[in-house]
Amino acid sequence: MSKVILITGGSSGIGKSIGEYLKQHGFIVYGTSRSPEKYANHPFKIVGLDVKDVSSINNAVAEVIANEGQIDVLINNAGVGITGPIEEIPEAEIKNNFDTNLFGPINVIKAVLPQMRKQNSGLVLNITSIAGYMGLPYRGIYSASKGALELLTEAFRIELKDFNIYMANIAPGDFATNIAAGRYHEPLKKDSPYKKYGSVLKDIDDHVDNSGDPIAVAKTVLKVIDTKKPKTHYKVGDFMQKFSIVLKFLLPDKIYEKMLINHYKL
Repeated sequence: MSKVILITGGSSGIGKSIGEYLKQHGFIVYGTSRSPEKYANHPFKIVGLDVKDVSSINNAVAEVIANEGQIDVLINNAGVGITGPIEEIPEAEIKNNFDTNLFGPINVIKAVLPQMRKQNSGLVLNITSIAGYMGLPYRGIYSASKGALELLTEAFRIELKDFNIYMANIAPGDFATNIAAGRYHEPLKKDSPYKKYGSVLKDIDDHVDNSGDPIAVAKTVLKVIDTKKPKTHYKVGDFMQKFSIVLKFLLPDKIYEKMLINHYKL
């Protein structure tokens, strides 16, 4: 029997790439969007879900279970980017980022766990970010929200071990998606003391525009689904992006910090 996959944020970008790839490999795939009516001709079915609305989450999960009788894999992919000097980002935008990137995934996980326990099987994959392994300048809020999700998974894995439910993080680097279009970025202010923010923002956008195909993330997702006992952490990106995490754990803090400063020309 085909496994049933639920992907939050499956309407575009990495989520769409994952969904198309899994459907091609015989899975039953559901994606989510706050506006499902826009995706009548999508490659896979889209259900309505707003990760910041618990009722919306519960209704979407109930719809999938009603249709298929099961949910085998949850992929927490919905997320938003945010850039800017931490001092200047409005509190409301910081809260919105954590609501989407952290509290939303927590609530979707809570919604699927009773069904997975009932099945005595399940897999949750959290799409985090290589940025979640380090505090990146002018991306500090994004790093923090994704880093928190990484740690949450470590705790969840231990709590779920008796129920035959597994959880893993997949941390992508930069991939060519439309994430910049939906990202909040603090406007460049003429009177801001953070004069170097503009050059860092341009560097971030250039990296996304010139990055690889998100199919690499989809292939890693399939690999993890086919793994009997998944690891906690998987990284997907170019060599230097993944190696930066290794250096983070090997080098003294001040030397690693200096490397980041040099990289961003700060």
